[in-house]
Amino acid sequence: MFRATTALLATGIALAGCAQEKQLYVSDAWVRLAAVEGRPAAGYFTIHGGPTDATLVSVSTDVAIRTEIHESMATANGAMTMNAVPQVPVPAKAKVAFAPGGKHVMVFDLNPAVKPGGTITFTFTFADATRIQQDARVVAAGDPPPATK
Repeated sequence: MFRATTALLATGIALAGCAQEKQLYVSDAWVRLAAVEGRPAAGYFTIHGGPTDATLVSVSTDVAIRTEIHESMATANGAMTMNAVPQVPVPAKAKVAFAPGGKHVMVFDLNPAVKPGGTITFTFTFADATRIQQDARVVAAGDPPPATK
């Protein structure tokens, strides 16, 4: 009996080592519409690093004319500034959050048919040509982010 249990445990441990590592993925995507018509919306999400380092180089959607990756930061005198960034490193097995007050995607000239409560699809492109599509919930200006899973 002891040998059978030991063999079963050893097999389970060996098979656990064969489990496939989680791949790069995106979760919790959402878009906050602009308070003023004609101004850009902002997209937020979390990128979960896979088994190797990755670099996000663009985020796009079919329902906007242009998107840009931006980062907000405080200046030396405490004022907030926002700058476009050409790419964002995603370390292996790490999370990179795009959240209000930090990294985000500016969504310019969003189709006016996009309304709160709906979704849009983002395409995330990485330096190695990996592409990930993720739906993003749309919320009105001033509304809180949608609940996450």
